[in-house]
Amino acid sequence: MKKAPAGQLTAPVTGHYLPIEQVTDEVFASKAVGDGFAIVPDEMTNTINAPVDGVVSSIFPTKHAILIKTKQGVEVLIHMGIDTVELQGAPFEMQVEADFKVKAGEPLVTIDWAQLKAADKANTIMVVSSNATFTPAEPLPAAVTTDSVIGQFDLSAE
Repeated sequence: MKKAPAGQLTAPVTGHYLPIEQVTDEVFASKAVGDGFAIVPDEMTNTINAPVDGVVSSIFPTKHAILIKTKQGVEVLIHMGIDTVELQGAPFEMQVEADFKVKAGEPLVTIDWAQLKAADKANTIMVVSSNATFTPAEPLPAAVTTDSVIGQFDLSAE
């Protein structure tokens, strides 16, 4: 029996698509955290939205990352910024809590970009999964909005 795809992923924020391999954080670029993609946000947009339907299974204590589990079992990590764990949650205002059901496009968190800039942190938003493979949409525009389909995660065969 073939597992169904997790469904389409939309951009969590308006900005520019970046293949995960091109992210400036080597841990993400090497796919050590998982397969996926990144968006370099348009700083006029300070809300990060759910890229998939699912349940918020975890919010990191420092609020820089949120884990959503889809009904197909795909675990999707939304990691906001690079080295932002060091900011102890200051620029992030959560719009959800653990166990909240979310739909793609619903707000997860609001970010104060000025605080990231003042701390000299990159604002790249990574969307990765440690238990699924990412297939980008074709064709994929460089500039994306929260309505843009970025691709899909498929559960890894075990």
